Amino acid sequence: MTGRMARQGQRCVNMTLSKKHAVVSGGSRGIGRAIALELARQGANVAILYAGNAEAANETCESAKALGVEALALRCDVSQYSAVEEAIKQIKLDFGKIDILVNNAGINRDALLLTMKPEDFDAVLDTNLKGAFYLIKQVYPIMMRARWGRIINISSVAGITGNAGQANYASAKAGLIGLTKTVAKELAGRGVTCRSSSCAHRSHRTWATAAAAPSSTYRYSSSPRPRPPS
Repeated sequence: MTGRMARQGQRCVNMTLSKKHAVVSGGSRGIGRAIALELARQGANVAILYAGNAEAANETCESAKALGVEALALRCDVSQYSAVEEAIKQIKLDFGKIDILVNNAGINRDALLLTMKPEDFDAVLDTNLKGAFYLIKQVYPIMMRARWGRIINISSVAGITGNAGQANYASAKAGLIGLTKTVAKELAGRGVTCRSSSCAHRSHRTWATAAAAPSSTYRYSSSPRPRPPS
C-alpha cells in the first residue's frame, strides 16, 4: 500500500457511523458477528439477521447495545423472499431507514460434483446468492431515494479460483461478485456504493471502514465509479 493510500485508509478509520442504520445477515456468529460489533463500535445502529441460533443472535445484539447503539435481532431465512420482505419491513419500522447492508449469510453443502445432490447445489445458491439478491432488492429503493448507501457482499476466494468439492459454494460466490459489479454500476449515480470481499483478504474492521468511506477515498476495494489506471 502506498503512503497516499495509507493516509486515505486512516481518514476512513476516523470517520463515524453515528446515526447510520446497518443490516447484517448471518450476523449472530463468526465474521457476521464481528462485523456487526465493529459497526456498533463506530456508532451504527445494527439489525442482525439470523437463521436459527436465537441465543447467539441475542448475545450479539446485547453486546452491540452495550456499545451504546440500538440493536435488534430478527430470525430470517434469507433464501425465502417473503421472509426477507417481512424482516426489512420490521427494520424500517424500528429504525426508520437503512443505510448499510452487509450480505454475510452463507451455508456449505460440500461434496465432489459427481456425488453432489442437486438439492444441495440449490440450497447453497438460494442462501448465498439469491439471499443477497433478495436483500439488495429490498434496500435498493431505500438507498436510491436517500442518495446514500453502502452495500457490502462477503464473497470468497472460491468464487475466483474455484475449489474442489465446492461447485455449489464457488458458483454462488462467483455469482455474488457479478451481482456486486452490476449493482455498483446501477447505483453509481445515486451516492450508493456496492463492494464485495473475499473474506480471507479483509478483516471485519476493514469492512466497517468501507461502510463509512466515500467511494472517492476507499480506493482499494471495488467501487462503482471507473478509475483510471494508476
